[in-house]
Amino acid sequence: MTPLRTNPKHKVTNILLVGVGGQGVIVASEILAEALLRAGFEVKKSEVHGMALRGGSVVSHVRFGSKVFSPLIKKGKADFLLSFEQLETLRYLDYLNHNPFIILNDQKIFPPTVSMGLEVYPEDIPRVLKNKFKNTFLIEGLRMAKEAGNLKVVNSVLVGVLSQFLPIEEKTWIKTFREKFPPSLRKVNLNGFYLGRDCKLA
Repeated sequence: MTPLRTNPKHKVTNILLVGVGGQGVIVASEILAEALLRAGFEVKKSEVHGMALRGGSVVSHVRFGSKVFSPLIKKGKADFLLSFEQLETLRYLDYLNHNPFIILNDQKIFPPTVSMGLEVYPEDIPRVLKNKFKNTFLIEGLRMAKEAGNLKVVNSVLVGVLSQFLPIEEKTWIKTFREKFPPSLRKVNLNGFYLGRDCKLA
């Protein structure tokens, strides 16, 4: 498991989660914040919902450390970008620090302007990101969610990938998942989490 680059007990670590409505970005941020709290950190969280309809942009800020005064990440200060959709990644590059970790779901969701032919979806976003940021990891989120048993657990898969970098014990994650989801959804979300947590990053 890859350790966090710095000791978060002595600094604030900033995690930005981005995606579109319907992908479970807010649920992922809630799980992340709760697990960090259980691990003994002070946590501040804030989210901005785009259009209420599925497809609107959604972003959540999660900050943790020994003492956190603001829930919002300043531009140029994000240590991690957990991106649920490729194009949304590009919208928030100015929030990243000089050497961030980017966890990029390979999913593409065309915005209305692209579907209507008014704009073109950018090509080869993963390659562009990897050329600029060495710690960019492309994740087959939908494939792993399908393997877990439900395409809707992509968010749990991505949280599992992120967990590889964070100083939180596995038992803390499991307890958080068990309390977050009802029994009918618990197993499939834990399956997704473990697939993300155990996947090899390259």
